[in-house]
Amino acid sequence: MKIFISADIEGVTGIANWDETKLENSISQYFREQMTMEVKAACQGAIEAGATEIFVKDAHSSGRNMDPSKLPEEVKILRGWTRNPYVMMAGLDSTFDGVFFIGYHSAAGTDGNPLAHTMNGENEYVKINGQYASELLINSYTAALFGVPVLFASGDKLLCEEAKRINGNIETVAVSEGIGDASVSIHPNMAVKNIKQKVLEALAGDLSKCTVKLPEKFKVEIHYRKHSAAYSGSFYPGARQTGTKTLEYEAADYFEVLKFLFFVL
Repeated sequence: MKIFISADIEGVTGIANWDETKLENSISQYFREQMTMEVKAACQGAIEAGATEIFVKDAHSSGRNMDPSKLPEEVKILRGWTRNPYVMMAGLDSTFDGVFFIGYHSAAGTDGNPLAHTMNGENEYVKINGQYASELLINSYTAALFGVPVLFASGDKLLCEEAKRINGNIETVAVSEGIGDASVSIHPNMAVKNIKQKVLEALAGDLSKCTVKLPEKFKVEIHYRKHSAAYSGSFYPGARQTGTKTLEYEAADYFEVLKFLFFVL
């Protein structure tokens, strides 16, 4: 069994401020260690369930957050950025049996996490087919593009609720809940324990039931913080500026959507 893990940090247990996410800040070391421990727990659960190959994409900021030496020896880790349209899912292909999302967070335009955003802080929201698009949704559709089931997600409560809307069979662990500009979290050790247990449960049944269905067509709307970003993005082939700060794009092929997002976000 071969598992792909995409790991972010804004949905890691206890995090509540942007300073805690930045590699250059000493305060982030604790949260980078917690990110490592949560990914490690998912890996250990997968190995106990029979996984022989695990590929981890460090998918936050510089892509250099986790300590690889703390992960099981069965793990390969992709650090840094490939600079291709798969972004946080770089390294995924159709040979994988399942995808896990660790440390994920709510979408821009929602209030489930004080650090809610989509891809960066330069937009107010991204919508796909009228729905606020989180990185979870964008990347779940990428998994669907390859026919790989989304088995597990951890992060804030609203993010986990979204995962269940995407596919009700996805196992989740909510480690925090956003309240205004604050976050209430469970104990970090409990988060590690729960992640391992839910991964074991996720791998115990029919994995195919967790395959996400791709829509037949896609309408993407991005509302930027700056009008100049919408103007610049309007030069992407097929994109159109529909408002001072708003850009839209439509496609039937999801890879075309990924290319669009790669160049305009």
